[in-house]
Amino acid sequence: MRRRVWSLVLGAPVVMAASLLATNSTSFSARAEQTQASSAEVKIDNFSFGPATLTVAVGTTVTWTNRDDIPHTVVSDEKVFKSKVLDTDEKFSFTFTKPGTYAYFCSVHPKMTGKVVVQ
Repeated sequence: MRRRVWSLVLGAPVVMAASLLATNSTSFSARAEQTQASSAEVKIDNFSFGPATLTVAVGTTVTWTNRDDIPHTVVSDEKVFKSKVLDTDEKFSFTFTKPGTYAYFCSVHPKMTGKVVVQ
């Protein structure tokens, strides 16, 4: 009888540990998806920003990549962010920590405009 009690007692923590492990791995997957969702990209090509309007969550890091053969910049209308002049394949990143609409343009080519909407 004592052996059966021991095996039941020893079996309970093993089941609980397996249950906790399954719960934690689910949480880990959710966190990994959130981490992946916290970045977005804008391509600069053919004298335009693509997408022209990007909607992201608070905390998202947006990376602009110049795919054009000529230099461009990324400058916020409200002077919240400003890149250096980006040559071909160079990147600029900014993390949006507050909700709002952030209009931006290329200071070299002011008719090039874009917008990031942070929710």
